[in-house]
Amino acid sequence: MKNTISDLNNYLFEQLERLQDDELDEAGLEKEIRRSEAVQKVAETIISNGNLALRAMKLLDDCGDDRKIDIPLLGITGKDDK
Repeated sequence: MKNTISDLNNYLFEQLERLQDDELDEAGLEKEIRRSEAVQKVAETIISNGNLALRAMKLLDDCGDDRKIDIPLLGITGKDDK
C-alpha cells in the first residue's frame, strides 16, 4: 500500500472483498473479521490525522497565513518559502 487516500480506499475495498469470499471456512472468516477490525482502526486513525491536517490548513488560510502544510495522504505537499 502507498500513502494516499486513494490507496487506503483501495485497500479497504480489498479487505471487504476478502470478507465476502464464499470459500472461507469459519476459522478463515473469523481471521478476516479480526483483520478487518484492525484495518478499520488504523484507517480511522489515518483519516483522523488527515482531517486534523486539513483543519489546520483551513485555519491558516482563514487567518490569512499563506504557509502550506504537507498532507501526503491527500497528495498535498509544499514547503513554506518564508
